[in-house]
Amino acid sequence: MHARTLDDNALLTARALRRLVAGLTLAAAAIVLLGAVTDIDLRLADAFYDAHTHAFPWRHAWLTERFGHGIVKMALTALAVCLVAVSAADGAVRAYNRRRSGAGWLPSWWRTRLAVLAASSVLVPLATSLLKRASHSHCPWDLARYGGSHAYYRLLDSMPDWVAAGHCLPGGHASTALWLVALAVFWLPHQPRTAASIAALMLGAGGALGWLQQMRGAHFLTHTLWSMWIATAIVTGLLFLQQRGPTLRRAPRRRAIAPSWPPSLRA
Repeated sequence: MHARTLDDNALLTARALRRLVAGLTLAAAAIVLLGAVTDIDLRLADAFYDAHTHAFPWRHAWLTERFGHGIVKMALTALAVCLVAVSAADGAVRAYNRRRSGAGWLPSWWRTRLAVLAASSVLVPLATSLLKRASHSHCPWDLARYGGSHAYYRLLDSMPDWVAAGHCLPGGHASTALWLVALAVFWLPHQPRTAASIAALMLGAGGALGWLQQMRGAHFLTHTLWSMWIATAIVTGLLFLQQRGPTLRRAPRRRAIAPSWPPSLRA
């Protein structure tokens, strides 16, 4: 195996980015078809709905409401705030020291990757929330089929103007954890398979939160799948910017050394 630089300028190669974009395109088409031509959303919601009590039994359960929608959300939000604060503080120190060494708190290896993770922690929930506010799709518990008052419309169906918007797609709560997909950057560029495994694990964690919301009747399966897609697309976009643009600073090149993780904490 050839030796590589520890701080490669690009976290992903152009070829890997093209593969990600192709995969995202295929995934988007698959999710659209899943919602448009199958009844999987309704079938899963039916399984969680009790027709005798006209309610979703898991709606106010401790696991789904208190833990999944409360404790986990607060913990991950606090983690995101800490990451953003550390990244911002390092940037402020670097700006202050620019006339001298320009050094910050963090070595460049960590700074680049932390910047991607911190940006993801903000952009993934924000984008998901904005798209949710713009959507017309309703949550299961708002539908007449499940004790609500609205008719069911698929994503590509034409909704009458008089129908109030549901603001329920994509699943917002899942994005609380889905930004953690960006943790994969700490294994890039030298360990892409491990990075892919970490990304898949974090997608699974976000999907699990989305599943708890489905149990409550708060979302359909495709709502969660779109949240997962959005998170992956945003992290892919951040990696593209890190490779091509000045938004995320590139780490300086160093002499070739054997790849290792984690790197030395020395600057």
